[in-house]
Amino acid sequence: MTPGLGPVLIVRAIEEFGSAEGVLATNESGLRRIKGIGPEKARTILMGMRESEQHAAAELAEAERIGATVLPITSASYPPLLAQIPDPPPILYIRGEIRPDDLDHYPVAMVGSRSCTHYGIEQAERFAGALAQAGLTIVSGGARGIDTAAHRAALRLNGRTIAVLGCGLSHAYPPDNKDLFDQIAAGRGAIVSELPMRVNPDALNFPARNRIISGLSLGVMVIEAGRGSGALITARVAVEEHGREVFALPGRVDSQASLGCLDLLRAGGAELVTHPDDVIQSLETPARHLYQGTHESRYATNSALFPEVDRHSVPDSDERAASLTLATPEIDSSLSDSQRTILGALDAPKTFDELVRDTAIPAAALRSDISMLEIKRRVRREGSKVAKAR
Repeated sequence: MTPGLGPVLIVRAIEEFGSAEGVLATNESGLRRIKGIGPEKARTILMGMRESEQHAAAELAEAERIGATVLPITSASYPPLLAQIPDPPPILYIRGEIRPDDLDHYPVAMVGSRSCTHYGIEQAERFAGALAQAGLTIVSGGARGIDTAAHRAALRLNGRTIAVLGCGLSHAYPPDNKDLFDQIAAGRGAIVSELPMRVNPDALNFPARNRIISGLSLGVMVIEAGRGSGALITARVAVEEHGREVFALPGRVDSQASLGCLDLLRAGGAELVTHPDDVIQSLETPARHLYQGTHESRYATNSALFPEVDRHSVPDSDERAASLTLATPEIDSSLSDSQRTILGALDAPKTFDELVRDTAIPAAALRSDISMLEIKRRVRREGSKVAKAR
C-alpha cells in the first residue's frame, strides 16, 4: 500500500533489513541503501509507509469479508515456483487454497485467446481434462474463451485449477464466471491476485498478471492465439524470464485464431504438442527437479535479485529466446501509424489516461496497440504507467 514500492524493491528491501518489520522501522538513509532508491524516492516511500497502516487495515477487513487470505512471500506456504521469478508478488490474495506441497505440486498453465474458435475450446477441454486427471493443476487467467474452457474441464474431471485475475478479488471478472470462481474456491483450487482487493479490472493489469500465470507453473501451453493475443506475452515471459517449458498447439494455417501459435512454432519459441502425453513427457524433467529441490538452480534465468545464487538456464533456452525475439513475424513487422504515435508520445512514462489524452487514439484501439508494442518489446510497464523499452 506504499507508493514507490513494487515487487522488485520490496524483495530488495526485505533482503536488506531481514524482514518487513525491519523495513518499516528504518529511516530515510536506510532506505537509500537499497539499490534503485534515491533521495526523492526514499522520502516518498517513508511518507507512504507512515500513512499505509490504515490502508492495510482496510485491505485485511475487506479480505476477511469475502473469505480471502493474504499470503506473504516470506511464508513457507508461498508457491516455490513463483518465488523463483525475478519479480515475485510480495503478497498474494487468495480465495480457496494453494497447496504446493501436495495437491498443487505440479502446475501447468494453459492460455489462449478470449475470441477463440470451437476447435480452441475443444482442445482446451481435451488437454486440461487429461492433464488434470493425471494430477497436474491447471493454471489460467479466468478470462472468457480458452481460460474458462480449461478451468471448467479441470473441475469436470475432478481436478484442481488456479485462476489468476487481473483485478482485486472483491470483483469477479468476467462477471459471468462468478459461479465458476465460487466452485474453484470451494475446495477445488484457488482464485489469486496480487492486486489490492478493490482494484477494478483494467487491460493494463493483464501483462503483469500473465507473469504470475507463468511463474506458478512448470510450463505454459498456448492452445489457440492470434498474433495480437496476450497469451504470446505469457509465452515470451515464460521463455525469456522464467526459463519454463513452452508448448503450442498447431491450428489451421488459414485461421487467424492460430497465427500466433504457428509463429511461435516456426520461430522455435515453443514445442509442438498434439496430445496431452506430449506435455507430460516434456514436463517430466522439470518436475523431477522440483521434487528434488533443484528446480531453481536448474531453470531460473534471472539473478538480478539474488546474485549470490548460481543459476543455469534451461538447455537451449537462450537460443529459443533469441529465435522468439528475432524470427517471429509479429515482432519483426513494421509499426502501424498509431503505434508510432504512441511511441512518439512516450517522452516520459505515462498512464493509460494520459496516453488517451496525448494521442487521441480511442481507448480500445490504444489498449490493443500497447499490447502489440509490448509483444514487440518496444514498450514496458512501470507500475500503472507505460514507458519506452530501453
